[in-house]
Amino acid sequence: MINIVLHEPEMPANTGNIGRTCVAAGARLHLIEPLGFRLNEKMLKRAGLDYWDKLDVTVYDDFNDFLEKNPGAKIYMATTKAHRIYTDVKYEPDCYIMFGKESAGIPEEILVEHEENCVRIPMIGDIRSLNLSNSVAVVLYEALRQQNFGEMNCEGHLHRLSWK
Repeated sequence: MINIVLHEPEMPANTGNIGRTCVAAGARLHLIEPLGFRLNEKMLKRAGLDYWDKLDVTVYDDFNDFLEKNPGAKIYMATTKAHRIYTDVKYEPDCYIMFGKESAGIPEEILVEHEENCVRIPMIGDIRSLNLSNSVAVVLYEALRQQNFGEMNCEGHLHRLSWK
C-alpha cells in the first residue's frame, strides 16, 4: 500500500480531496502537524465527502515523530526544487510520497537530507506550483500505474446503458 504524507498541510479542502483520493487509490494518509485546520472541520469533511470514515489516516506531532514511527521508510519528496522528474523513479509498493504545505512546500532543511529521493512535476514557465491535491493525484497515480494498479478496478461500466 502506498503512503501519502502531508507535511503541515494548511487548507482543509485540499486535505479532504487528498483523503478522498487516498480512499479511491487504496493509499494511507499521514498528516504531520501542525495542521492549518482541525480534523473535525466542516471543509475537510465536505471535500472528502462521505469517504473520510473509510480513510486510513495517522497524525504525527512533527517530522521526527513521523520518522520514529516509520523506521526505514522509503520516502520520496515531491518538490519544485528537485532535479529528477516524478516519472524517473521506481516507486516501491510500500513507499511514502511526501508533499509540503501549500504556502512553502517541504522545508529545505528536510530536502537537503533526502536529495536523491526528491522528485518534481514539470511545469511551463514561471508557474510556482500546482495545487496540492492535484500534485498528490499526479504522483500517486504514476506510482500505482508502475504497479499495474494492483487490486484496483480498471474496468468502467455505464449506469443505464451498455458499451457496444
